[in-house]
Amino acid sequence: MNRFFLSFELIDSPLLVICAVLAGLGALAVVVWAPRWIVGTLLIGVAAGIVMYVVAHILEGQGMFQGPLPVHAATWATGGIFAVAVGIVGICRRPWGRRLVGVVTVLAGLLTAALGVNAAYGVTHNLAAILGVQALDPASLPAPTATSGDPATLYQNWQPPAGMPSQGSVSALTGDAKIPTGQYAARDASLYLPPAAQVANPPALPFLVFMMGQPGSPDPTNLAKALDAFAAKHNGLAPIAVVVDQLGAPERDPGCVDSAKFGAVATYINELVPKWAEAKLNIVKDHRYWTIGGFSNGGSCAAVYGAKYPQVWGQMLDIMGNEFPGSEHVDQTVKDVFGGDANAFQAAKPSVIMGAAPAGTYAGHLAIFTWGSLDTTYGPGQKANSEAAQAAGFTVVTYVVDGAGHTGEALDASLAYSLPVLAPVLGLAPPAS
Repeated sequence: MNRFFLSFELIDSPLLVICAVLAGLGALAVVVWAPRWIVGTLLIGVAAGIVMYVVAHILEGQGMFQGPLPVHAATWATGGIFAVAVGIVGICRRPWGRRLVGVVTVLAGLLTAALGVNAAYGVTHNLAAILGVQALDPASLPAPTATSGDPATLYQNWQPPAGMPSQGSVSALTGDAKIPTGQYAARDASLYLPPAAQVANPPALPFLVFMMGQPGSPDPTNLAKALDAFAAKHNGLAPIAVVVDQLGAPERDPGCVDSAKFGAVATYINELVPKWAEAKLNIVKDHRYWTIGGFSNGGSCAAVYGAKYPQVWGQMLDIMGNEFPGSEHVDQTVKDVFGGDANAFQAAKPSVIMGAAPAGTYAGHLAIFTWGSLDTTYGPGQKANSEAAQAAGFTVVTYVVDGAGHTGEALDASLAYSLPVLAPVLGLAPPAS
């Protein structure tokens, strides 16, 4: 499929407004085309919309959406289905002009409903992310020629050169730049290089590995936007980030561990990715300046990896993660990932890993946990994990996004909050006063 269509922005573009206007105008045209049918046509549209609204909230109550629906999601779906129903009435009645308008109205109504719900969630920015495929241009890796210096004082010693780009770059780690995946079928990762990484003789920068949610893909859109905003305030400095695939496919959930069924995902992220990054990227080699992070399912894995591999990851960023991998489908996870071993499933929970660690294991390690105040599904687990991390010796920071659920709005707010908190630890800003 054409890369342009796969990467076309679905949320931060006028496409939703255009579809909504077309659906509204089309529905209006169908209604007024035959004045004597106005009341009947409107009743059909309203009835269909009400049914959609009620069904959405029934499914919400049954946990079909793994948490409360985002604000306006049901409203967009209701409005779109209203237009679809009116459009179908138009298709069923002559003349042919009205039928043609009905077809356009149905298509615009369906797109309005889908795009509106997607915008309400605010996470999947393009068709590639929805399909779980990669649509970025292949990465061209800079030569490993980073200048040396004390990473703790980088913010003091760095002076951006003339001609430094104003924004970071995003690309796909594919072809010659692909990260070896070993015994795990990972989709191609994405790379973010901040402005300071795109100059001659760049400084060695902190390293961030990030994972998105499920269903999902290694889409860097939300993270890149946040890192660009951070870099704009810090002379082009930001972590070099790699968004990796902890799923293997949009609907798959390997539970963040190596398994016979899903492959060696933990080995890939905690051994192969670090080895590749040290050889290929201009990053600080001291792992205290490395961060493992993620959103939702990815946040759950970040908590597991930050707890289990403190020698690899100096810092941890868990944005709205599950309390433990597979929390939405425990029985299936125990069966598929752990071969029916409930004890192994229990031992893989981040709180259990942290609780079993020797005293002092997490000294000097920062752990950030965030969640939305309306996220009744994952918020309690985040609070519990933050308390477990505190008890285990992490330096813990929590942040609750007021008025937000499990959505892209909360993801963006969490990143905007967390990056400045990480910055002093990573040498990108002076110590917090």
